[in-house]
Amino acid sequence: MVAPLRRVTAENMSVLIRSVEAGSPAWKAGIRGGMELLSVNGNPITDVLDYRFYICEERLAVECVDGGKRRTFRLRKGEYDDPGMEFDTYLMDKQHRCRNQCIFCFIDQMPPGMRESLYFKDDDSRLSFFFGNYITLTNLTDEDIDRIIKLHISPINVSVHTTNPELRCKMMNNRFAGDSLRFLRRLADAGISINCQLVLCPGINDGEELRRSLTELAELSPAVQSIAAVPVGLTRFREGLYPLRPYGKEEAEAVLSIMEELGDRFAEQLGSRLCYPADEFYIKAGRELPDPDFYEDFSQLENGVGMIALFRQELEEALEEAELPSCPLKATIATGMDAAPILKNAVDLLRKKWHNLECQVVAVPNRFFGETITVAGLLTAQDFTAALKDLPLGQALLIPDVCLRKEGDRFLDDTTPAQLEQTLGVPLYISPAEGAGLIDTLCTAAKNL
Repeated sequence: MVAPLRRVTAENMSVLIRSVEAGSPAWKAGIRGGMELLSVNGNPITDVLDYRFYICEERLAVECVDGGKRRTFRLRKGEYDDPGMEFDTYLMDKQHRCRNQCIFCFIDQMPPGMRESLYFKDDDSRLSFFFGNYITLTNLTDEDIDRIIKLHISPINVSVHTTNPELRCKMMNNRFAGDSLRFLRRLADAGISINCQLVLCPGINDGEELRRSLTELAELSPAVQSIAAVPVGLTRFREGLYPLRPYGKEEAEAVLSIMEELGDRFAEQLGSRLCYPADEFYIKAGRELPDPDFYEDFSQLENGVGMIALFRQELEEALEEAELPSCPLKATIATGMDAAPILKNAVDLLRKKWHNLECQVVAVPNRFFGETITVAGLLTAQDFTAALKDLPLGQALLIPDVCLRKEGDRFLDDTTPAQLEQTLGVPLYISPAEGAGLIDTLCTAAKNL
C-alpha cells in the first residue's frame, strides 16, 4: 500500500538507497534504487545503527523520498529479516574520523607510500558495535550517548588509556579527552557493557597511574567487563614525534605485578579478574604465561591477551583427535619474534605423533617498521622475503593469517600472497592463528604434495 504523496522539506535527513533486491519485501512494496530513505515506523534513519534497530519488526512503514516527494511504503517480512534495501556504504554514512593526536598513535608512525586506507584514523562507535573496534568517546556528544543507550548498543569497546582526566588530555592531545570520561559512567549506569583498553607508555600512564585507572574502572563493574593493558608499539618512523621508549624487562615486570595484584583482588571482590596484561608483557619480562583459566572467557583476544594460552590449549585438544597424514612433509613456519618460541614448542608436540614431519620455525625480524616491533601481525612481505630468501624452505611455507588484511589478499606493504609465493618459489599456505588451524594447514600441505 502506498500512502499519499507529500512534499519533502529542506530539513529532512535521508540516506540514498542504491538498489533493492528483486523479490524482496521492499521490492514488492514498490521501493526502488535511487529513492532516499527517511524513516522506518516513524523513526528517522541516519545510519546503519538506526536502520538495523528499526527494521526488526514484522510490519514496517518505510518513508522515502521519490522524485522530490515523500511516500510511505508498507511492507511485511519475517522478524529480523532484511527488507532488501542496499546502500552505498555499509555504515550508510561516512566513517567517523579520530579527533585526537595521541602521543603513541601507530598511524603517525607509518612510513609514506602505503595504501591510502592505512592512514585513516577511525574513531567510530558503530564500528565498535559491529566489528569490535575501539573508540575514545572524544568525538561523541551527549545526544550520541543517548542514542547508544536508546538502541542499547552493547558492548562498546573503549580506548581509555587513563582515568586521570588531565593525563588523558595530555596523552591524546585533545582538551576534551578528560571530559569524555564521564560517558563511561553514563553508559555503565544504563547497563551498556564496556570493554576497556589501556595502551601503556613507560613512565607515563603505568605505575601509580595504572593502579588508579584499574581501580576506578573496576568501580564501574559489572558494566566494565574487561580491561586490557597493552604495551605501546614503536616503529622506526618516529622523527618529530613525542619521545617514547619501549618497555624493558624490569618495567614490564612492574606492570605485571600491579595487574596481577589487582586482578587477584578483583577476582575475590567481583568474581572476575577483570584486568589482563597483553601476552607481550610476559614475553618482555621473560615470564611464563598464565594457564588458560587465568583469562576466563578470553574477552580481549583482539588485544593480544591470552592468545598464546588459547593457542596451546587448542593445539593440545586438536592433537588428541587429529588424524595426521602418514606421508612425510618438509615445511617452514615463518612468524614474528614473539610467536616463534611458541610455535617451536607446538612443532615439538606435533612431531611426537607425526614422526616424519620435518618443520623448521623461523623468527622473522620486522625490518619494515623496525625491530622493536615483534608481533606477527605487523610483518610485511618484504620482511618475509628478507628473512627467508636464502633458506631451504622445504615443500611448504606457512605464515600466519594475521599478517594480511581481513580480506586475506594483501600484506601491509601492498604485496599479495601470490607475489610472495612467486618470489620465494615455494607453495605458500596461510595458517589461522589457532592450534587446530595450524594442524589443518600442515595436513593440507602434506596432502597437496
